[in-house]
Amino acid sequence: MTSYFKTVRLFNRNVLLYLLIAGLLGFTIDGGIYSVIFNLYLLRLGHGPEFVGQVNAAGMFVFALGSFPLGILGERWGNRRMLIIGMALMLTGCTLLPLAEFAPAGWQVSGLFMAYIIINVGMAHFYANGPPYIMRITRAEERTHVFSIQSALWSFAAFAGSLIAGFLPGYFAVALADSLDQPAPYRYPLWLAALMLAPALWAILQTRVDAVHTEPLTSNETSKARHATRAIYGLILVMALVRLLQVAGAGVVMTFFNVYMDASLHIATAQIGMIVATGRLLAVLAALVTPLLITRWGTARLAVWASFGVALFLVPLAYVPLWSVAGLGYMGVIALTSIRYPAFLLYIMELTPTGYRSVMSGAGETAAGLSFALMALAGGYLIATQGYQNLFLLGAAETVAGTLILWGYLRLRKR
Repeated sequence: MTSYFKTVRLFNRNVLLYLLIAGLLGFTIDGGIYSVIFNLYLLRLGHGPEFVGQVNAAGMFVFALGSFPLGILGERWGNRRMLIIGMALMLTGCTLLPLAEFAPAGWQVSGLFMAYIIINVGMAHFYANGPPYIMRITRAEERTHVFSIQSALWSFAAFAGSLIAGFLPGYFAVALADSLDQPAPYRYPLWLAALMLAPALWAILQTRVDAVHTEPLTSNETSKARHATRAIYGLILVMALVRLLQVAGAGVVMTFFNVYMDASLHIATAQIGMIVATGRLLAVLAALVTPLLITRWGTARLAVWASFGVALFLVPLAYVPLWSVAGLGYMGVIALTSIRYPAFLLYIMELTPTGYRSVMSGAGETAAGLSFALMALAGGYLIATQGYQNLFLLGAAETVAGTLILWGYLRLRKR
């Protein structure tokens, strides 16, 4: 632990600003306020689970389609520039989204779709270029800790955001003398999220140029870049396929858990917020021990076992319709995802030659976004026709399939 904190104290200004942004995103749109409020807001506007799935799917399809080309552009134009554009788009979309409620008749649905799409275009800019930007501004001995602390900070911020979000509708309902069955108490927390993204835009503008620390290409990497481009893109394709399948279980839970608790188990919003917040808090602890687990098992093995654990915790969600069991399943999925994500991300970034890291990151985010989009789109219809059980089981099966592909790749690589 002494070595851990000694490494953390060496983080440079760019890293600290980036971590601040990660925390603000976690508190607001990437796991915090939006994870509790957004879907419930759509339900209070009079829409059903199918529409919730469609809106989430549209945003994630745009995220998926944009991430790969935006990763390539980041390699050419600079990752920092793409991060700035992404933050500006996220702030714009979050400001516009609650305004769609007041659009003329017939335009509300289009307004909701467009605002959420703008948010996800911004997120595609950010998440496709974030990992290669971290690789540029850190030294090799810092990276495990940076990725792990980013995951922990995101989880803690999401914990705080979801905890507060669970109570905000009640407070606004009292202040507005309105009912929790109306959209107004859910509208203002969404605007609060937009307000808190302004400091994130300021923070990314305060960062300096990309290459605070630029690694020279090793002779091995130079040889790969010159003679084995096809093999590198093959590697990118395999890892993108792994990511596509591996994140499906987490995608199902992050998209539909609050809908399941609200519409199927009839749990109060404040209680949903408490469960989501507890899961995020456990994820903080899990992420903080990730560097120690990586030291013991390595990045790849840790990613494999954490991913199997995610699939295992989806089973009680599928078979036991009790809020306590569902909450336990959710907490397990979120905690183990916070271990799998930095371990897998660090593995593929270190595995990829320097000049291809933005491409690998973009391909990975495209795969993850496509997985979330497909699960959101199919999930809405699957819930309406077959219920939540088959949805959770489908997410678990896909997660296992992606993990087996990664495990098989590791076995072949070892041989």
